[in-house]
Amino acid sequence: MNITDQNIQDIIKISLDAGVKIMEVYQKDFQVEYKEDESPLTEADTASNAIIVDALRRLFPQIPIISEENKLLDYNERKDWKQVWLVDPIDGTKEFIKKNGEFTVNIALVENSRVVAGVVHVPAQNKTYYASKGKGAYLIDQGAAPQRIHIRPLAEDGVLKVVGSRSHKSKEVDDYVQSLESKYPKIEFVAAGSSLKFCLVAEGLADVYPRLAPTMEWDTCAGQIVALEAGAEVLNFETNNELEYNKENLLNPHFIVKNPQL
Repeated sequence: MNITDQNIQDIIKISLDAGVKIMEVYQKDFQVEYKEDESPLTEADTASNAIIVDALRRLFPQIPIISEENKLLDYNERKDWKQVWLVDPIDGTKEFIKKNGEFTVNIALVENSRVVAGVVHVPAQNKTYYASKGKGAYLIDQGAAPQRIHIRPLAEDGVLKVVGSRSHKSKEVDDYVQSLESKYPKIEFVAAGSSLKFCLVAEGLADVYPRLAPTMEWDTCAGQIVALEAGAEVLNFETNNELEYNKENLLNPHFIVKNPQL
């Protein structure tokens, strides 16, 4: 499927519809359940998932879906898929529960193991980031016209801005940041939740996002295309290869999102 502007608008509309439902739950008291892996689940996750999956199946019936909240198929059933949607109905459920606004809706399209289009919607901030391969990355802020976004020139102000997880800090990230301190006169750490970290690099509000802790494919796919199309690199931390999707193991390797000059 060649991604058209209309396809992107359709995906944006789906993410907005899911965001409306999420915010209905967000603004009231809600219960939190815990899955087998001890990750939290709310009625907002379930409702958002239903909206997204139903809409994608209606508009793109030929393309299968992998979602955090869906039962995952065995790799033998999906290994030959040329295209697949990767969906996270709420990325940053912990941030949703804390009600700090730093959670997103992620919808991305993968072709032959590489992400080619994605939308990251931020319901509590009324922002939507989107990108498709070769067409740039854009931000719709507070319903305004889309604005193209780019990474910023590296340390143009003498400050290297490192964005990291608000809820998943690790010693490895601390060690990495320490290694940068010998190269740059000033390091500023920016904490953020969910796939917003990709978007902060894409928007030029941070220079590097080291993720040296576990993530799943649906956590990163949409954010990756936004960052790539804004001019960033998204690389396996050990091999420097670009992240791939619909792998046998849907766990991502450790990775880094960065300005190519870094």
